[in-house]
Amino acid sequence: MSAEIGSTTAAATTPRGYGPMRRKEDARFLRGKGRYLDDIRLPGMLHAAILRSPYAHARIVSIDTTAAEAHPKVRAVITGETLAGLGLAWMPTLSHDVQAVLATDKVRFQGQEVAFVVAEDRYAARDALALIDVEYEPLTPVVDARRALDPDAPVIRDDLTGRTDNHIFDWEAGDAAATDEVFARADVVSSCDMVYPRTHPAPMETCGSIASMDPVTGKLTVYTTTQAPHAHRTVYALVAGLPEHKIQIISPDIGGGFGNKVGIYPGYVCAVVGSIITGAPVKWVEDRSENLMSTSFARDYHMHGEIAATKDGRILGVRVTVLADHGAFNGTAQPSKLPAGLFHVFTGSYDLQAAHCTVTGVYTNKAPGGVAYACSFRITEAVYLIERLVTVLATDQGWDPAELRMNNLIRAEQFPYTTPTGWEYDSGDYPKTLGLALQLADYAQLRREQAARRAAYERGEADELMGIGLSFFTEAVGAGPRKHMDILGLGMADGAELRVHPTGKAVLRLSCKSQGQGHETTFAQIVAEELGISPDDIEVVQGDTDQTPFGLGTYGSRSTPVSGAAAAVVARKVRERARIVAATMLEVSPADLEWSKGRFHVTGDPSASTSMTEIAMAAHSDLELPEGVEGHLDATCVYNPPNLTYPCGAYVCVVDVDPGTGQVKVRRFVAVDDCGVRINPMVVQGQVHGGLADGIGMALMEVMAFDTDGNHLGASFMDYLLPTAVECPSWELGETVTPSPHHPIGAKGVGESATVGSPPAVVNAVLDAIGVRHADMPLTPAQVWRAMQGRSLRTDLAIG
Repeated sequence: MSAEIGSTTAAATTPRGYGPMRRKEDARFLRGKGRYLDDIRLPGMLHAAILRSPYAHARIVSIDTTAAEAHPKVRAVITGETLAGLGLAWMPTLSHDVQAVLATDKVRFQGQEVAFVVAEDRYAARDALALIDVEYEPLTPVVDARRALDPDAPVIRDDLTGRTDNHIFDWEAGDAAATDEVFARADVVSSCDMVYPRTHPAPMETCGSIASMDPVTGKLTVYTTTQAPHAHRTVYALVAGLPEHKIQIISPDIGGGFGNKVGIYPGYVCAVVGSIITGAPVKWVEDRSENLMSTSFARDYHMHGEIAATKDGRILGVRVTVLADHGAFNGTAQPSKLPAGLFHVFTGSYDLQAAHCTVTGVYTNKAPGGVAYACSFRITEAVYLIERLVTVLATDQGWDPAELRMNNLIRAEQFPYTTPTGWEYDSGDYPKTLGLALQLADYAQLRREQAARRAAYERGEADELMGIGLSFFTEAVGAGPRKHMDILGLGMADGAELRVHPTGKAVLRLSCKSQGQGHETTFAQIVAEELGISPDDIEVVQGDTDQTPFGLGTYGSRSTPVSGAAAAVVARKVRERARIVAATMLEVSPADLEWSKGRFHVTGDPSASTSMTEIAMAAHSDLELPEGVEGHLDATCVYNPPNLTYPCGAYVCVVDVDPGTGQVKVRRFVAVDDCGVRINPMVVQGQVHGGLADGIGMALMEVMAFDTDGNHLGASFMDYLLPTAVECPSWELGETVTPSPHHPIGAKGVGESATVGSPPAVVNAVLDAIGVRHADMPLTPAQVWRAMQGRSLRTDLAIG
């Protein structure tokens, strides 16, 4: 539930005619009629399982598959040696690294793929794994990014020519000299070391693939849980050497992705090889432990930040050093030219004079990845860094954190605003957004309540401490334009195709792929707004490379900023074609027609008009159109965004903390988001609700932990905890609306905003409650209790 409050514009709920609409796709989902990967059964289909390494770092001495191959139901056992003979032992990652499909020389993380079994059923495939005898020579693992840089640290990627250390890259942004000068003349400087721990997207549905090679036509059909079907098709063509037009990728309904399903995993490639070898379709679906242990993680940043200010609270600059743990293979899903992703926005939403950041990436003996998990390529880490630094500065100087933020936010008249790292924020009214959040939360009253409760606690009349945490964030979403952003050389532009049939019904084909965001509804509403036909009469086709135009898929909150823009542009192309048809029907010049939703009418004579349905029929009839004008109502476009879009938000979190146990309860959460024009407020609310819950999970319970031997300690939901409705309050939502000036409909995107802004708000609230300057996430009861050791908030409280 959410409180619908805080609209700051008269038409904020339904701008441009958009408005609440129940999701079209929910009818099948709520009835259990969705079609997920594991629902698909192909004739003669075989099943596969993967043998994974129990070691984080070990040399492979030998692999004996004899017993497994003798199993009566086993059809094939594939090893790295098998793949090497086919030229498929290694595959490219999304960061231009290479990753072993199946380990050959050694294993580099616990859970790495060693062998692939294809059998008549999934149980036989799993049973056969135990029959494979692998002899390992254990090696010393490196699970600490700081240890990875030691000169005597074991070299993880010794497969790479000339590799003598675990260093991957160095990256910097901003002006080091200007930043040093700002810090030299600052009155006050605060610093903080913090870790954004490794977390996992943990989608409801795990990853899987069904590969079917037709030996007659040579066509490969792959059903797979991917957020980027067209990118997968291109990579399969590059890896397997198959003609791209002979590859069809079908991504059916997906039970959540969150970045986890962007890249290609070894199981996908092995399923293809298995189908080629056996001549039958091969299905591989991982279990939950495999998903948590071996698929793409997120975060894992060690950050040192410094913030400089004047004595009256004017923030001058930020200086940051980051150590990024990329696991055993550099498979981060982010633009090729940006090895540290969009960490450029570490300057946040503040008007700074200078900033500088350096990021060093390293290999460790952990699963590879670094996905765009519910954030646009490292923005979550960047926002967490700056919002913690601002709060630490306020704490050190005794300033109110809300007032400090308000006095340093970028002002509305400064947009478009170029940050010290060179990124151009498109629009916003940050003070209004923060002001609304403070108003809805009644911030002044909260501080009075906190003071009263603290006094009661010190008198022994209360058992809990109350904390108030704030965050303000700017997101950078809609990955593009392609001249700046690509993955494996594929530019981040999206295609759209729209066809209006003679009866006025329409089909929109898009290159993006939904994992639950409501694309079938939202994009139908965009076309409906542009053409004036009902969203119910518009079918949205996605997730099939044979049926949709090329594009880079859905991640980084690029659905509406990029594909949504493509949908609007292609609909306007169709509308202009309809104008010519209507002019012929009404026997006037196209320039003499005016458009009102769903109809063209003659200027000055609204009675002389024709509807889009009538135009569609006429466009397919024997109507004599002007010379050179084709009939029918269809169009295509490729949308290459001129810039990212920059949604923002202000969050206020209120927590209660039991000092005796360290237990944290999130009592209230006020979230004000500005995502530009809102197409469907109901979908926006759902996205924000999910992101806020996600943020609570990361702040209070989620962490991918490893012991010193590299053993993964979070391979089940008994150990890797996720938030439930019990841990979440009743969200209080508000909105401001500043349209993006360069987006065709002014939309900015919102899918990942709440996940970006909520973790620092929760952490700031907990630390505000317990009076501790800093403690790293996740703030579990044990972590909170440890943070409070040695601090006495009342004289009779002793925590040892």
